[in-house]
Amino acid sequence: MDAITNTFALSCAIVVVLCAWKIVNMIWVRPKKLEKFLKNQGFKGNKYRFLFGDMKELSMMFQQSKSNSKHIDIDDGDEVLSHVVGFPLQSLKKHGRSYITWMGWKPRVTIMDPELIKDVLTKINDFQKLKSNPFVMLLASGIVTLEGDKWAKHRKLMNPAFHMEKLKNMVSAFHLSCDEMIGKWENFVSSNGSSELDVWPHLQTLTSDVISRTAFGSSYEEGIHIFELIREQSELAMEALQSLYIPGSRFLPTKRNRRMQAIDKEVKWSIRSIIDKRLKAMKAGEGNYHDLLGIMLESNIKEVEQYQNKTHGMTIDEVIEECKLFYFAGQETTSSLIVWTMILLSRHQEWQSRAREEVLNVLGDKDKDIDVDGLNHLKVVNMIFYEVLRLYPPVTGLARGAAKDITLGRFTLPSGLQIGLPIMLIHYDEQLWGSDAKKFNPERFSEGISKATKNQLIYFPFSWGPRICIGQNFSLLEAKLAIAMILQRFSFELSPSYVHSPSLVLTLQPQYGAHLILHKL
Repeated sequence: MDAITNTFALSCAIVVVLCAWKIVNMIWVRPKKLEKFLKNQGFKGNKYRFLFGDMKELSMMFQQSKSNSKHIDIDDGDEVLSHVVGFPLQSLKKHGRSYITWMGWKPRVTIMDPELIKDVLTKINDFQKLKSNPFVMLLASGIVTLEGDKWAKHRKLMNPAFHMEKLKNMVSAFHLSCDEMIGKWENFVSSNGSSELDVWPHLQTLTSDVISRTAFGSSYEEGIHIFELIREQSELAMEALQSLYIPGSRFLPTKRNRRMQAIDKEVKWSIRSIIDKRLKAMKAGEGNYHDLLGIMLESNIKEVEQYQNKTHGMTIDEVIEECKLFYFAGQETTSSLIVWTMILLSRHQEWQSRAREEVLNVLGDKDKDIDVDGLNHLKVVNMIFYEVLRLYPPVTGLARGAAKDITLGRFTLPSGLQIGLPIMLIHYDEQLWGSDAKKFNPERFSEGISKATKNQLIYFPFSWGPRICIGQNFSLLEAKLAIAMILQRFSFELSPSYVHSPSLVLTLQPQYGAHLILHKL
C-alpha cells in the first residue's frame, strides 16, 4: 500500500513539476530566447518584461488618448498619429523601422518594408490570421478569422453576394436609406437654411439601415436592437484588447464576461430567427434572393445539392457568424469612411466645391435617379475617398502569425511569431509618400493608386491580396452614393464646437462626434 501511495505521490509531483516548467518556459524562458534570436537579426525593442511585456505601457497610452479632451489639430499629422497610434509611433521613433513589441509574453515584429508586407499578405498559408482574442470572437468571427480550406469555402459561397452585378441591384436600397437621412437633415435646417448638427450618429444609423435592408431585407427600425447590442459589444471587446489575456479568463464570471456572453446569446438568437424565417419562405417558394442573406443562402443550398453533402456548405451556426460580421463590419467601416470624408471636406472647402461640381455635372441635380454607371464616373470623389482612407483608415493595423519557421526577406522567423503591419504608420510615412505624406492632398491619386504608390504596397486600407476585404466594393459604392446625395443638397463646414479627436473603437471614429454646420442648397 505504501509503495502505491509513494508511486502516486511521485507521479503527482512529476506532473506538477512538468506543468510548472511548461508555464515557466512559456512566460520566461522562451520569450528570452526569442528576444535574443530576434535582436541578433537586427530587430530592436524594449526588453521583455515578465508576463505583461509592453501591454501595461500600451494600455496606459491608449487610455490617456481616450481621456484627453484636448483638441487635436486636424492639419497636424504628427499630432493625429501620436493621438491614435501613440505606442507604435513611439516604438518606430525609438527603435527604427523593424521593431519588437511584447504582447504579453508573445513577441510581435513590426515591419515597414513594402516588399516584405507584400509577401506577408500574399502568402496566406505561410502568414495566417492570428488566433483572435476570444472576447473579439464574441463580436464577430466568420470569414475574417478562418484559414485554409474552410476560409476558401466560405469565400466561394459568399463571393456571389458581392459581385458588382448584385451590388447594382442594391443601389435602390442605398438610395432609400440616404433619402430618409437627408429628409431629416432638411427638416433641421428648414427654418433658416442653416443648422449645426452632429452628423456622426445619423451616419451610423444610415449605414446600419443600409446593412439591414441589403443584408436582410428589413429596415433599421427592425434591426435597431441588434445594432445597439453590437455597438456595446465592440466597446467591451476594445476594453478586453487593451489588457493582457490570460488563457481561460473568459470563463471567469466577471461583470464584463457575463455581459459579453449575454449579448452574444441574444444577437445569435435574433439572427437565427431571421434566418429561420427566410429558410421557411424559401422552401415555400417565397424566398427573396436579392439581399445578401438570400444570395448567400441560395449559394449555400446549390453547393450542398451539387455535392449531395452538407459538409460542402455552411452550417446554420456558420451562417449566423457571417451575418454578425455583416452587421459589424458593414456598418462600422462605411460610417467611418463617410464621417471622415465629411469632416475633411468641411476643413478643405476647395475640395468640397470640386466634388460638388463633379457630382452635379455627372449625376445632375437631386431630382434625377443615380445609377452605378454614373457613380463610377466620379473621379474627384474617388480621389477624395482614397485620400480619406489613407489618412483615416477604418483599421489602423493588421497582424499575422508565421505558420511555420520561415524566411521573410533577410529575416528568419520562428513558427508562431506575430508580424505587425502598421497601416496608419505606413500611410503617413514620408519616406514612402513624400514630404506631404501627413497632409490631405487627394491630387496624389489623380492618376490612380498604382501611380500614387509607385507600384509599392504602401496603401492597404481594406487589407490586400487574396484576403482583401470581401465587402470593399459594397462599402465604397454605398459611401459614394451617400456623399453624392449630400453634396447635391448641402454645403457644410466644421462647427466651432467640433473637437477633432480620432479614437479607436475597433474602427477609427470621431470620439466627440462630428459637429458640422449644414447649409441647404
